Amino acid sequence: MIRSQMPASSTVVDSILFRDAFGTAKMRAVFSDTALIQRYIDVEVALAKAEARCGVIPLDAADVIARESQIERIDFDHMRDETDIVGYPILPLVHQLVGMCGEAGRYVHWGATTQDIMDTAVALQVRDALDSVDADIRELRGILGDLAKKHRDTPMAGRTHLQQALPVTFGYKAAIWLAMFDRHQQRIAQLRPRVAVVEFAGAAGTLASIGDKGFEVQKALAQELGLGVPATTWHVARDGFAEAVNLLALVTGSLGKIATDIMIMASNEFAEVYEPFVKGRGASSTMPQKRNPISSELMLAAAKAVRQHAGLMVDAMIQDFERATGPWHAEWIAIPESFILASGALHQAKFALGGLIVDTARMKHNLGISKGLIVAEAAMMQMAPFTGRQQAHDLVYDACRTVNEQGGTLADALAALPAVTQHFDRAAIDRMTDPANYLGLAPQMVDRALAASSEI
Repeated sequence: MIRSQMPASSTVVDSILFRDAFGTAKMRAVFSDTALIQRYIDVEVALAKAEARCGVIPLDAADVIARESQIERIDFDHMRDETDIVGYPILPLVHQLVGMCGEAGRYVHWGATTQDIMDTAVALQVRDALDSVDADIRELRGILGDLAKKHRDTPMAGRTHLQQALPVTFGYKAAIWLAMFDRHQQRIAQLRPRVAVVEFAGAAGTLASIGDKGFEVQKALAQELGLGVPATTWHVARDGFAEAVNLLALVTGSLGKIATDIMIMASNEFAEVYEPFVKGRGASSTMPQKRNPISSELMLAAAKAVRQHAGLMVDAMIQDFERATGPWHAEWIAIPESFILASGALHQAKFALGGLIVDTARMKHNLGISKGLIVAEAAMMQMAPFTGRQQAHDLVYDACRTVNEQGGTLADALAALPAVTQHFDRAAIDRMTDPANYLGLAPQMVDRALAASSEI
């Protein structure tokens, strides 16, 4: 391909290089220009049908509008040029639809305002986009559930402040990831009735242009499009769309948390998990040994970007009077990009977690590198009934210092203390300092998480 014929995309969501790293074809299709314009036409046609049902416009006019309003007949170059002049795409679209429909064209866009059509079209897009996100999350939950079940009893070091803290299981970690997405699945269901609603209210939101049939037409339009009916006009009440993008920020935030765990655990010093092996994936141009966690890196980048858009959507909620003078336009940027980025991040997560390589032997090895110090609390708590809690603490503290300064294991250091051996033989000391014996209720928490997830 010669340079003059190359696509001119300038953002990662449409780039010929990066679009499948940061998004998916399915979500791009939902928010493509042609899909958006088709949604505008869908709303205009549905409005004509609704008004005909309610006796506001002639039935035969609605039939003509439905038959003749075809996206294949749109002159996109002319529509773009006129949109640049008008500032909004609906009047340029209406001009062309009127021309297509002949005498019936006089009834196109009857009683509506530009934002009615645009908001309802975006509500349709968001409804479809949420369906896609919902399906991705359900699939991801299945993957996480399998990981949690498989590794219910796989011991590993639990870490706080990036230091080994107490033993956990890898299944416990995966169950925590699962529970986050269980909640996200519930949030989507709760969000739908607040965002998948029609907007048809006229110039200042009062439906004055339709007279006493305003509510009837609004309800009929909602039925035509499969949307809900809002209690009030939402031209300047943008909490629904803001909530949708902020939900995506929560979803990608959870993905970013998982990505961070994977990236650190995949480092050479940990070497506990790896993203699936694909020849050449994550390779370095200069270091042949590299195996970079590419999917996790992309998930984290998406989380950062969507979080910024979530803030933009909240900022865009601050609108003046009955029609805003600019904040609305910010949504045109944030909504499509947020859904595409979230979809891409979910795609990367399904790939990374669906084929995650878990090195259980390395987890066991890492659990032992502290020479038993990771279960110092266990030793203290088992000794406390015999010595008192504070004395037990002091004994184990001294034993830990011995390990740190002289080497050996915690079991060795405790076995050298008469205050310990008068109550515990070596076998008992070995048991109390075995990390696999101090998992708390981690395995049972996996069971509880899996049971709760199965009910969603």
